[in-house]
Amino acid sequence: MTALDPSAPEPPGSPPATPDPERPLGWRGWTAVAACVLAANAALLHLALRGPAPATVAGPRFEDRFDRERIGPGWYTTGGHWRILRGELFAPGPKNNPLWLELALPRDVRVEFDARSETGTGERSGDIKFEIFGDGRNHASGYVCIFGGWGNQISAIARLDEHGKDRKERRDRKVEIGRTYHMRLERRGRTLRWFVDGAPFLTYEDPAPLAGEGHDRFGFSGWDADTFFDDLRIAPL
Repeated sequence: MTALDPSAPEPPGSPPATPDPERPLGWRGWTAVAACVLAANAALLHLALRGPAPATVAGPRFEDRFDRERIGPGWYTTGGHWRILRGELFAPGPKNNPLWLELALPRDVRVEFDARSETGTGERSGDIKFEIFGDGRNHASGYVCIFGGWGNQISAIARLDEHGKDRKERRDRKVEIGRTYHMRLERRGRTLRWFVDGAPFLTYEDPAPLAGEGHDRFGFSGWDADTFFDDLRIAPL
């Protein structure tokens, strides 16, 4: 019997040779692996490289009465159908896509505005929401303040996660549909105080206050309710 020459070409019709699993990747293989890794992590890379949210609005004092046709510059959102309707800021169920003001807040600050919910059925009932000391881009990146959330059952100040345990809440007050409330939130030192129509509503003591770059923005927010906001005023304390 004639011995086979391993260097000879495969005869026609022969099955393909089995790849060697220990053979090192060539440049084409490494290029393909790198492309797959980049594609899988594109969103994270974008977040890491885009930098902090811009501060295009001069401060530290600010007022907005929304007495115009369009929201215009100085505000930013990743979604929702935020718009101005008859001289008020209107949020038709923004699904936790805040409308962020491009103003760097002072560490100690007072924020005031009027708010009203026009939704009074089921899980959508009430639910007036705003966010403070966030990053200017992402929901729940700071403190989330909720009046009449979860079907008009719970009000809360939540730190970084509105569904987490790090929050102060109350369940004895419901949003009256169609009623305009005056909201005021103040921070002095490590204490957040929220007032509704001039009366104390909730207080949150934070031993490690969220502040500085990444925690210096205010935003109107909401989930599924139709809410209106107006007469925003911001002042340092």
